[in-house]
Amino acid sequence: MRVRLLLLGAVAACACSRTAPAPAPPAYRLDTARAAGFAALSLECVDREYPNKPSNVIESDEQVKPPRELTPAFHGCFDWHSAVHGHWALVRLLRTRPDLPNAAAVRAAVGRHLTPERIAGEVAYLSAERNRTFERPYGYGWLLRLAAELHGFDDPDARAWAAALRPLALLVAERMRDYLGRLSAPVREGTHSSTAFALVHTLDYARAVGDRELEAAVTTRARDFYARDVDCPTHFEPSGEDFISPCLVEADLMRRVLPAPEFVRWLDRFLPAPGAARFRTVAEPAEVRDPKDYRIGHLIGLHLQRAASFEGLAGALPAGDARVAAYRAMAARHRDAALAKMTEAGYGGAHWLASFAIYLLTGVGQ
Repeated sequence: MRVRLLLLGAVAACACSRTAPAPAPPAYRLDTARAAGFAALSLECVDREYPNKPSNVIESDEQVKPPRELTPAFHGCFDWHSAVHGHWALVRLLRTRPDLPNAAAVRAAVGRHLTPERIAGEVAYLSAERNRTFERPYGYGWLLRLAAELHGFDDPDARAWAAALRPLALLVAERMRDYLGRLSAPVREGTHSSTAFALVHTLDYARAVGDRELEAAVTTRARDFYARDVDCPTHFEPSGEDFISPCLVEADLMRRVLPAPEFVRWLDRFLPAPGAARFRTVAEPAEVRDPKDYRIGHLIGLHLQRAASFEGLAGALPAGDARVAAYRAMAARHRDAALAKMTEAGYGGAHWLASFAIYLLTGVGQ
C-alpha cells in the first residue's frame, strides 16, 4: 500500500517549461518518497525468478535449466531484459538520489548480481552460438544503458560493478556493431524489436564510454535508415500492445544524430504539426482497458516512452518554436496517464514500468 501511495503521488507533478536543452526541470525529477517507491518495485523483482518468460533457444535436454543457472546475474523480473533495466533503474536512483532511503538495500541487491563470477556466466551464455540473437536488440540496448550509467557514476561500488559488467558490455557492443552491419532495413515495430529504441541506448552508451567506432556505426546506420523518412504514419499508432511509439522514438534518435538545424528541417518533414488531426492518436494517451494483461498493459509503458520522447524533442527545438510548448503539454498528459495506471498493472507492470518512469522522471538523455 505504501508503494501504491508513493506512485499515486507522482501524478501530481506538473509539467514545467524550458526553452533550451537542459537537465529536466524539478517537476520531472523524483523526490525522495517517489524514488524510494520505484526502487522498491525493482527490488521486489530482481531476485524473483518466477514467473519467468525465457526467450532462449534449446537444443537438448541438458540445456533445460532454471533461469538462475542460465543467466546468473539477470534472472529475475520475469525476463532477462527486465532484469537488466531493473538493475539500471536501481543504479540510476543511487546516482541521482543520494538521499534514497532504501539505498543500502539497493546496493546489496546490485552487489549480489554484478559480480565478476555472475557476469562471466552471462558472457558464457550469450557467447553460445545458439544465443547469438538472444535479446537482440532490446536487451542489448538496456545492457549498454546500464553500462553507460555505471561508467559515469563516481562511486566505489559503481566502479566495481562497472568493472565486473565490462566484459558483457564489450561483447554486446560488438554484437550490436555486427548486427548493424548486416541489417538491411530497420525494424519499425512498437515493441522489443524496434531498431530505433535500441539505437538510442546504444548511441548514448558509445558517447558515454568514448567508443568512437560504435558511435560512428550507429550514426551512419541511423542516417541510412531514417534520414530520408517523411510523413511518418502517426495515424496508425498505437498498435494494441505497443510500449514504444515508432514515430516518436525515431525522432528521439535523430535528434541525437543530426545537427540542430538539420534536425529541425528533418522533423518538419517527418511529423505532422502538433494540432493536426492525424497526430491526435499520438498526442493523446491511449485507452488501457486491461492494465493487468501483460501485453495490453504495454500501453502504460508507451505513455512513459512517449512522454520522454516529447520532452527530448522539445529540448532539441529552438526556444521560439511553437512545438516546444505543445510537446511539453503532451508529455505531461502522457506522464500523468501512465502514473495513474501503474498501480493497477500488478506484477505484469510492476516488473518493468518503474524503469520507464525513472527514465522519464530523471531526464535521461535530455
